[in-house]
Amino acid sequence: MRNYVPDLIICFIVIIAITVVRLGSHIIYESLNNGPVSLENAPPLEGAEPQLELTLSQLIDKTSKQYSWLLRLTVNLFGYLCIFVPGVLIYKYSKRSKYLERSERSHLASLVKFCFSGSGSDDRSLEHGATGSQSAGKGTANKRTTAQECRLLTYCLVGLMGSYLTWGLLQEKIMTQEYEGPEKRKSHFKDSQFLVFSNRVLGFMITAVYLVAKRQFRHRAPLYKYSFASFSNIMSAWFQYEALKFVNFPTQVLAKSCKIIPVMIMGKIISRNKYEFYEYLTAVMISVGMIFFLTGSTDESKATAITTLTGVLLLTLYMIFDSFTSNWQGELFKTYSMSSIQMMCGVNLFSTLFTGASLAMQGGFYSSLVFAVDHPKFVIDCVVLSISSAIGQLFIFYTIATFGAVVFTIIMTLRQAIAILLSCLIYQHRISFLGVIGVLIVFLAIFLRVYCNQRLKAIKQRHQAAQSLVKPRINV
Repeated sequence: MRNYVPDLIICFIVIIAITVVRLGSHIIYESLNNGPVSLENAPPLEGAEPQLELTLSQLIDKTSKQYSWLLRLTVNLFGYLCIFVPGVLIYKYSKRSKYLERSERSHLASLVKFCFSGSGSDDRSLEHGATGSQSAGKGTANKRTTAQECRLLTYCLVGLMGSYLTWGLLQEKIMTQEYEGPEKRKSHFKDSQFLVFSNRVLGFMITAVYLVAKRQFRHRAPLYKYSFASFSNIMSAWFQYEALKFVNFPTQVLAKSCKIIPVMIMGKIISRNKYEFYEYLTAVMISVGMIFFLTGSTDESKATAITTLTGVLLLTLYMIFDSFTSNWQGELFKTYSMSSIQMMCGVNLFSTLFTGASLAMQGGFYSSLVFAVDHPKFVIDCVVLSISSAIGQLFIFYTIATFGAVVFTIIMTLRQAIAILLSCLIYQHRISFLGVIGVLIVFLAIFLRVYCNQRLKAIKQRHQAAQSLVKPRINV
């Protein structure tokens, strides 16, 4: 007779962990509900109608704008614990009780094994799945004519530019512009996490359909390995959206160029990478250019000292988490040889679970859907934002597989320059002469970095070719 006790214990762990997290969020709700909450943005009461009870997300929106991001971050982290805490406890229990070594297997045991041990598929099939498309791309690249190369490059250029320029402009519109609702009242959308959730859900659905169509079901990586990259990915995306409440979009775009610095630091810590002199030089140039831009750019609507410092702090946290994501994903690629689509699907799966659990806990779904019902234009912007984000990710993988990382970097650098120009024209941001000099320094450093990187690779290849031609001497 099958022993159901271990399965029941795992279910009990999940229920208890979620209950404890919900209790913590309820304590936060009560403290906010009883505290001094500003009701100046509350809808007017009609007659003797009772006031509707506010959700936790709506209560946070009523607090001071300068500090609400910190409170919302705390509540978001509580929501993520609904996934993290049960996962850690189940992992500890399965290791201690040898749950995965039992001869009797249930559906729950298979799910736990897939999460913590991987599928254990054959290495050759993994290598074929991960590198087959790349080798096929290299083989077909030699057969393509110049006209075909130009058409493919134009296709990638238009795809990346179109998707990410649309995504960037809509991102700034949703987080900074007012939407007109009933009775012509205007209001801002404030829940950044709902935007992260909608982007990740669509990305997961697209990649899942692709994997099912291509029958790429199995790989060695335990599913939980994706959770680390997923957590840092949603945190970086959330900080990116929140930063737009305090700094303008050109500042955010240019700050992304400074990701090279935390990426190098994380590479030293995680992968113990070594860097060339030109890499340190360009990192310093980017930092100087960013300082010039921040000094020479003014935004009257966000020009207080507190908001500026808050925006810089949020952008710094964005870069730290984003640099961890790229380095962690690089380690997973080296260790488990999964395909890029599998990586995207796994990360988006956990991102959907994290943000979905957090939104459900704090009532973010309700408040966001109420806003969407009152502001139909927001629905259109949100849908187009999610579609452009998902399509952009697919174009990233296709461009890198077809032309390599250098061409992709050049295209995305040009996209950043055009994004700054469009944002200044559409939303009327002012940049002084010193700010323009800062922008030029940053983009010069990026192109210099790409050129030096390619030059160094060419020198190394010529050196290796020369060494292979030298015949070794035979001592008699």
